[in-house]
Amino acid sequence: MLKNLRLSGKFNLLLIAIFLIAVILSGVAFSAILNRNAEQEVTSKANLLLKTMLSVRQYTLTQVNPQLAPRLETESEFLPQTVPGYSAREVMEDLRKNSEYSDFFYKEATLNPTNLRDKADGFETKLVEQFRGNSNLKELTGYRSSPAGDLFYIARPIQIAKESCLRCHSTPEAAPKSQLITYGSSNGFNWKLNEIVGAQIISVPASGVISSARQALLVFMGIVTAAFAIVILVINLLLQRAIIQPINRISKVANEVSMGDMGAEFEQESNDEVGRLAAAFNRMKTSLVMAMNMLRKDE
Repeated sequence: MLKNLRLSGKFNLLLIAIFLIAVILSGVAFSAILNRNAEQEVTSKANLLLKTMLSVRQYTLTQVNPQLAPRLETESEFLPQTVPGYSAREVMEDLRKNSEYSDFFYKEATLNPTNLRDKADGFETKLVEQFRGNSNLKELTGYRSSPAGDLFYIARPIQIAKESCLRCHSTPEAAPKSQLITYGSSNGFNWKLNEIVGAQIISVPASGVISSARQALLVFMGIVTAAFAIVILVINLLLQRAIIQPINRISKVANEVSMGDMGAEFEQESNDEVGRLAAAFNRMKTSLVMAMNMLRKDE
């Protein structure tokens, strides 16, 4: 099949093969770079929010809780503002009122929480179980689906590291009376020191970033395709002008000479390979004319 193709056809097949290989390799490489950058962007957002929530928790633990803790024994209603996790969740919920952050989520998902708002769902329970099964595991990241689209999450274990945490979570008898009045005695107890009871999970929207990366990839591939199409067109024009047309003229003249027209000339002014080929044909034609003249004299 290739033997029957013209020179330009063979050359175009070679260019197209090179083009396809180049597009595939560049597409894979560029896609990997875009995906990595997209993940770095969403990870940066998630880490920033997670550090913010940790700062809120620390502020509540060191400055708010000491001021309000004595009131837990005298108040008839529990003060959730003394709980670091509650404060962090409330700050995030207030932030989510801004449309720009409406799809950002923070939750201290717990297997047996005092406040059922913090109850881990099926997906979060699996994360907590992974932390409980491997005490050396300090962080999990990945994507999860939601009505708002794909969310990138960072999860870290919640471990009972201080005896003071057990005051509200060991037994109902040891808990503040106001806590029992507000939340009852059925949930949030029997926690143990050093036990992993939940996971801090921050989720940020990833759909927009991923979509932007895909659009950038499509734009890049479009530019590469257009650029290569122009290159092929220019190379074809140069090939036609510098090689194909001169060779066709030489072929036509050679055919005329073979039919007895010794006046036909192989005209080619260039000094490249095609020009040298034309000069060689002219020398061959001259030698042929001389040989034919000698034969006629012998007759």
